[in-house]
Amino acid sequence: MKKVCIIGAGISGLFIANLFKRNSNYQITVFEKNHAIDLDEGYGIQLSVNSVKLLNQIGFDKFKDDKKFNPDKINFYSIKSSNKICDLDISEFNSKECKYTTLKRSDLINFLKTGLEESIKTNHNISKIDQEIKKIKLNFENNKIFECDYLIISDGVFSKSKSLISNNENHPRYNKTLAIRGTIPNSQKVDCKNISLFLGPDFHQVIYPVNLRGDLNFIAILKYNLSINQEKNYLLFNDENFIKKILDNVPLEMREFLDKIKELKIFPVFVSDNFSKIKNNNIHFIGDALFAFPPSFAQGASQSIEGAYELFNCIENNTENDFFKKRVNKIKMVNRRSKFNQFAFHLSNPVIKFFRNIFLKRLVKNKKFLESYIGKIYR
Repeated sequence: MKKVCIIGAGISGLFIANLFKRNSNYQITVFEKNHAIDLDEGYGIQLSVNSVKLLNQIGFDKFKDDKKFNPDKINFYSIKSSNKICDLDISEFNSKECKYTTLKRSDLINFLKTGLEESIKTNHNISKIDQEIKKIKLNFENNKIFECDYLIISDGVFSKSKSLISNNENHPRYNKTLAIRGTIPNSQKVDCKNISLFLGPDFHQVIYPVNLRGDLNFIAILKYNLSINQEKNYLLFNDENFIKKILDNVPLEMREFLDKIKELKIFPVFVSDNFSKIKNNNIHFIGDALFAFPPSFAQGASQSIEGAYELFNCIENNTENDFFKKRVNKIKMVNRRSKFNQFAFHLSNPVIKFFRNIFLKRLVKNKKFLESYIGKIYR
């Protein structure tokens, strides 16, 4: 029996643990540095059909319907006028069994950890990784030591495990934007049954339902320069004066949403520029530990799930060498679209915005373009 150790109990780590759990040839252990898996994060996530199809293999199709939502469209609005520019029918990529899904991240994590409780070890903060000839030895700050045949690292964009192995050669980069997250009640200003995307200068915000109860997720991406010291000072984002200073940069037309927001959190967005590949074919990165995207294509969770599934298949079929190359190609495709979306969403020149809106109206109805730009990612 092969021993598989997974560092990080987020979406990618828990999903791949569920896949290994189905195969009796593997013994899995999931290590989480915190004292418990965080289920307090009530913000929403979007899952395109490429990830829903994979989640259904572990029973997501039986997950409670009242805790998820299936929007049909993305509505594009201009922040200045609040006029609707156009809408994109994302249901075109759905099948009967797999539909574009929105839900709370905490609900998905809770679903993924069900049945894995005995395999999850909390309060295990990695301190050293020894790569021996046949076995990988993990040392933790609580003086526990574990050996495994495969090590899967999924502990996020600031992966400590990754830094222990790759000597900090690839640092995540602040992409000069802040994310403003929270939940808001139903609003007559938006279509509460679909995704609403508001475009403005150096700013865009997205509002969408996360369940059948009408809870709405709010996320805004604001261009904002931080000093190097501010980037590293996470306590700063709990400072009321600093938060007020940030919120003052939100377009006036969107302030009414901020007045209603609950569980407000602001954090800097960090992205990856490069990939870390190590010589040991039994150690792999997935999720944000492998690569972190700008959030403008809503593919973070879906690509974490998709990448975890690809790695599981490679390990199961003894083709681990194929994983990195295949995953990098998909990541590059998603990353290019994410960067372009952010650029297009944040345009400030009135003339350029006018032409952008004209192109948007045409492109969202162009099936050939949509299949190339979105279908290659969603399917």
